[in-house]
Amino acid sequence: MRDKLNIVFMGRPDFSVPCLHALAKSGHRVQAVFTQPDKPKGRGYKLIPTPVKAAAQAYGIPVYQPLSLRKGEDAAQALETLRALQPDLIVVVAYGQILPVEVLELPAFGCVNIHASLLPKYRGAAPIQWCILNGETETGVTSMQMAQGLDTGDMLLAESLSIGEEETSGQLHDRLSELGAKVLLETVAGICQGTLTPVPQDDTLSCYASMIRKDMSRIDFTKPAREIHNLIRGITGFAFLGGKRHKLLRSALSERTADPALAGTIVDAKDLTIACGDGHCIRILELQAEGGKRLKTEDFLRGNSIENGMKFETEVL
Repeated sequence: MRDKLNIVFMGRPDFSVPCLHALAKSGHRVQAVFTQPDKPKGRGYKLIPTPVKAAAQAYGIPVYQPLSLRKGEDAAQALETLRALQPDLIVVVAYGQILPVEVLELPAFGCVNIHASLLPKYRGAAPIQWCILNGETETGVTSMQMAQGLDTGDMLLAESLSIGEEETSGQLHDRLSELGAKVLLETVAGICQGTLTPVPQDDTLSCYASMIRKDMSRIDFTKPAREIHNLIRGITGFAFLGGKRHKLLRSALSERTADPALAGTIVDAKDLTIACGDGHCIRILELQAEGGKRLKTEDFLRGNSIENGMKFETEVL
């Protein structure tokens, strides 16, 4: 049994930050943080640190930003640094790089990953978005012992939560990131106490959550209402109204029905209810016209002349 561990943390985006906060406040020693290099952003191309780097600097934790852990001079230097640190455990949360076997085998307790799904479902880069796109009503967080495959390691702990009917991927992301911190602390405690029993994943139950492509956001209103609603919730959709592109940011399923031949047509301009291809309808709750601000529907309607019979199109006509 061990009371405290020396830990190296690897992560990049906002999702990773609650896990780093939890470790930094836990009494374990976070020896170093590995994250991606700063990236230029905005008109001035100012270099912006990753959210994990900013959090680590606030705690005074040393930060390393190799371009790669697998090849090149950066990889060799990173491996040398890790060997010098001799961590008991490496924690990986949305780091964005595949770890080479030399790193996986380096810590005494190996490498642990926090993944935003109930494995073996939704392995891969975008589990949160795909859960919503597929209309799942439950998801969660899994900690696993990392192996050479992509999210294929033995599972250590998992905790689930329900997905709300109108919950967006952004909202679910925030809840899962906090749940991830909880699962991580429980996992580290289990490692210290020697109480964890790794469970192999059943590959026959697995599915892959591939990266989201921009073209996937195009809305085809001939599809069923629930599928369109899930797309808007999951990745934000877009369609064209009056020749202008509109992002559809939040929606709700409507009890109203309409002729499927009217798919894409506004059937109630008072609350922006749109007919879909299965005869059901959705209401748009928030949207953003091209070049405009994000608006709630009632604010959008006050500033735009919208009438029944107007139609959202998949392409510019």
